[in-house]
Amino acid sequence: MKYYDKLIFELSCEGRCGYTLPDADWAQTSDSIPDGLKRSAAPGLPQVSEPEVVRHYTNLSDMNFGVDTGFYPLGSCTMKYNPKINEEIAGMPGFKGIHPLQPRSTVRGVMKLYGDLSSALCAITGMAGFTLNPFAGAHGELTGLMIMRRYHICRGDMKRTRVIVPDSAHGTNPASAAVCGLDVVQVNSLPDGTIDVDHLKTLLDDTVAGIMMTNPNTLGLFETRIEEIADLVHGCGGLLYYDGANMNPLLGVVRPGDMGFDIMHLNLHKTFSTPHGGGGPGAGPVGVAEHLLPYLPLPRIDGEKPDECAGRVSGFMGNFGVLMKAYAYILMLGRQNIRMAGPLATLNANYIKESLKDCYRLPIDKVCKHEFVFDGLADKSTGVTTLDVAKRLLDYGFHAPTVYFPLLFHQSIMIEPTETESRETLDAFIEVMRKIAEEAAADPDMVRSAPHNTSVRRPDETAAARHPVLKYRDLA
Repeated sequence: MKYYDKLIFELSCEGRCGYTLPDADWAQTSDSIPDGLKRSAAPGLPQVSEPEVVRHYTNLSDMNFGVDTGFYPLGSCTMKYNPKINEEIAGMPGFKGIHPLQPRSTVRGVMKLYGDLSSALCAITGMAGFTLNPFAGAHGELTGLMIMRRYHICRGDMKRTRVIVPDSAHGTNPASAAVCGLDVVQVNSLPDGTIDVDHLKTLLDDTVAGIMMTNPNTLGLFETRIEEIADLVHGCGGLLYYDGANMNPLLGVVRPGDMGFDIMHLNLHKTFSTPHGGGGPGAGPVGVAEHLLPYLPLPRIDGEKPDECAGRVSGFMGNFGVLMKAYAYILMLGRQNIRMAGPLATLNANYIKESLKDCYRLPIDKVCKHEFVFDGLADKSTGVTTLDVAKRLLDYGFHAPTVYFPLLFHQSIMIEPTETESRETLDAFIEVMRKIAEEAAADPDMVRSAPHNTSVRRPDETAAARHPVLKYRDLA
């Protein structure tokens, strides 16, 4: 172990200090802190110098992987590069210093930005209006389903409590429906990865509130029968919900509103470039068709409070910093250039797929959109699993794709390169993936024991999730 591989508490030395605090009058006031909040003992913080603190956190940051450090082909997550001008604009004093409780009259520029961003999202998606309030994609799903349920309740159609979800759906879809008090019904996929419309027909009746879909779907395949699906669901009185997680390949090409969707959410931290991970930050604006505008939740940009609204889903109007970055991204590309994102993302995904399908099993061999799914190595005799391939990729400086999702295939490897990667990067990734396939055949034990070059190798992820260590003391 190197000296600076140690935890900062292991570097602590009695009497060492890396800070000084000025004397403060309030600190001398006996009643400045209520007795119930006063510590009975010192907090036991490490005693280290400033250089040791700086080196500790710098070394930790070097152990992280992000879009700024390398290729991040995480399927379904759209880990595209975030232009730094977005960060600069969002960090301008006039934006960074605002407070949600300051008078509305002092944030007219912010309110105009909200309105302009909503209009831009309407133009991109074909929706009639948006709420920017939800703080994440899953929060957007819940908000959209609340709108769906409120719509049926206001019409007196109380028995519509079932939501149809494809078997290839993102896991948040059935979870969001359940949280909203709705019953989940699964519709099967055909061997080609698209929705089985004949099976869907058997599920439609007057208890269906709607269907949740993403198009292209989780396999990266476009649902070519979407207009027929829309007619069938609308025909039984249900609504169509669009999960916007896979919106990236459609930018400037196809709009969910034109496909017949009534409600949708967007992951601004995916499609519109804000970096994400580690639980945030995020933004999941929800758009609706014309007939659902009264049901958008509070607070609203126009200040109205219609009786039909779906209630309040947040105290304020969303994560402003994330919304600001998305707005900057849209303005930077403009109407013409934003149309290039979808086709380039599709081109990059198909380029990787076609370059690797001889050494990785491709269960559905057809043109994909922004992402595609392999079912592990083509040669299964080696015993090398998808997890082994993912771990070995780390040795070569690439982040692993999404693994073991979707659940339609036993050894899923879900790859999404996005539009922001160059051909040189894609070629380097392809070369490494091919090399790993060769290594699996020649020396499977070496691949199964990967990674070999990382600070952390193979932690017990199940134990970490079930028994997390949240403080440094009592580690035993």
